[in-house]
This record gives sequence, structure tokens and C-alpha cells, in this order.
Amino acid sequence: MSTPGQKVAVITGASEGIGGALVTAYRKLGYAVVATSRSIPESRDPEVVAVQGDIADRATAERVIATGIERFGRVDTLVNNAGIFVAKPFTEYTEDDYDAVLGVNVDGFFRITQLAVEHMLEQGGGHIVQITSSLGDQPDSNVTSVLASLTKGGLQSATKALAIEYATRGIRSNAVALGTIKTPMHPEEHHEFLAALHPVGRMGEVSDIVDAVIYLENAPFVTGVVLPVDGGQTAGR
Repeated sequence: MSTPGQKVAVITGASEGIGGALVTAYRKLGYAVVATSRSIPESRDPEVVAVQGDIADRATAERVIATGIERFGRVDTLVNNAGIFVAKPFTEYTEDDYDAVLGVNVDGFFRITQLAVEHMLEQGGGHIVQITSSLGDQPDSNVTSVLASLTKGGLQSATKALAIEYATRGIRSNAVALGTIKTPMHPEEHHEFLAALHPVGRMGEVSDIVDAVIYLENAPFVTGVVLPVDGGQTAGR
């Protein structure tokens, strides 16, 4: 069980990059953490429990939330960080591409969020954060990515809908819409091209996203917000 008064965060896609940094950030805030991804190793920190599994599989979502309740007794924050990005011309997407992207980005959000909200309602409050993409609001002709717009744009709409549905019951819902961030997802040889996509002329850092999520965590009057952290992409070109 968590210590009295200790809050608990669940973070998906938590093995590296933004997810791994979010685990560290929430621990610094004093939270216990349930961290999940397909390949996440066991944690040496007794306040972090790792759950391996594909978040597109509902059984994984159910196991993650059950583990959080069994181990720590509650779930206060869910960060839906797991995501797949496939950039292709629209007519070149395959059924496998579609199933993979929708599976992680949408199915992976849906069931775990349902389960988390059930517990948050019992507790009297909580916070849900979606990690989305600025392409959901601002498509870029240099990055053909309809599946990102379809899934991440959908999550942004769902973020606002959840915020309104639960506004009087203590549950907040927000999103952070990313530009391109320096993570293991992007090989270094692509960095120059990716940097040029942003008006500020550089890629984002993992710390930029972590800082945004932690701001939202500590902002009790903020809900229903999609916060762009994208080097100015959504402002224009």
C-alpha cells in the first residue's frame, strides 16, 4: 500500500523517452508510480511497480489498474503517454498500420481510462493527461500523417469531453500536444529535417514535455486544456 496521503500515478509507454522521464518526475513529486510498457524492466524502487504488456490489449489495461489498486490502494493520475506515429501518404497506409496505430493510440487510451476514472470517482477526484500531437490541430504538408491526426485529434476531443463530464466530480482532464521531441523514436540523421519543422528552429526536449505535464498536475483550476508544446507549430508558419 502507499503511505498515508501518498498519491499514485499510472504512466503508459513508460520504459524510455518521455514516459521514463515522467516516472522520474512523479517520483520527485512524492507519488508512487505504476509504469507500463511492452518491455519495461522491473524497478528497484519499491515505490515504482512495472507492468509489462501491450496497452492495446484490454487485459493489459485491466492488469495495470488492478496492480495499482492492489499495491498502492488508489489511482490519482493517469498519463496516457503510449503512442505510435506512422507518417505515410494517406493511400499508402496498410491495414496493419491502421490496426497498430488505432490499437495503441485509441484502444490503449479507452479501457485504462475507463478503469482509472471508476477509481477516481470512488476517491472523489483525480487527473487524466493525454500526450497528443500538434498535428491534430495543425496538419503539415511536410509530414503526411492522417493516422496521427485521426487518433491524436480524437484524443484531444475526448480530453475536453471528459473534462466537462467530470468537472463537478473532482476529475480533471488535460492534454499536452507535442511537436517533434528528441527521443529514441527519431534517429539522429533525421534531426536537422525535424528541427526545421518548428518555427523556433529546433526539436523539443523531453524535459519540455515533462515540465508541461507537471504544470498541469499542479494546476487545480485547469481542466479541458490542450496545451501545445510544439515550438510554435500550432501558431502558424
